[in-house]
Amino acid sequence: MHMHDIKGVLFDLDGTLADTAPDLVQALNLSLDEAGFKVQTLETMRHAASHGSLYLVKTAIPQADEHVQLDIQQALLRHYARINGDHSRLFDDLPELLTLLDSQTIPYGVVTNKPARFARPLIQKLGLTDKLKTMISGDSTCHAKPHTAPMLLAAQQIAIAPQSILYLGDAERDLVAARNASMIGGIALWGYLSPSDTPNTWPATCQFEHGAALKHFFTPSSF
Repeated sequence: MHMHDIKGVLFDLDGTLADTAPDLVQALNLSLDEAGFKVQTLETMRHAASHGSLYLVKTAIPQADEHVQLDIQQALLRHYARINGDHSRLFDDLPELLTLLDSQTIPYGVVTNKPARFARPLIQKLGLTDKLKTMISGDSTCHAKPHTAPMLLAAQQIAIAPQSILYLGDAERDLVAARNASMIGGIALWGYLSPSDTPNTWPATCQFEHGAALKHFFTPSSF
């Protein structure tokens, strides 16, 4: 694969484009503390941040009753709505990457399973609202990743054939979604992978160790 094979780029949001774990874990801990449970460290919970609010809760208190977990999840969402984006930021080298894509008129956007009520305010706080050519959230279609519906809607909105789109993600479902939609799947190894993840078995075309490697790939001199 070469840079000139890519005509568009789509990103997963949490753990790929942006480091959102600090806000998610803070919201989790506020909810745990209210319910009398032990709070968790950011590093302990970081790997769970790509998998949604209920997964965060179940990872923190796996032995708790399911109804208790659901109650804490709802509290987490309430807290998260208030602090969403306060401590989130783009991963290292990705602001420069986006500038590089702009200079090459390569359109880019986001396809996330995060609901729009959280995803859009976060994108606004990250200063990306006017830069993204598409912003597909978990409720933009009737299906979430790994279904093809959100992926193909994004491709339509950036007006690029799926076969010429690089989709970057840090979870297996991201790469399955890319494969299902006939996109080029790239693994963001800087993301929220857990020690039990096996990215070499995921259906990806390429892997990037860090944002600098991705930026290097899109630098004309790199090929």
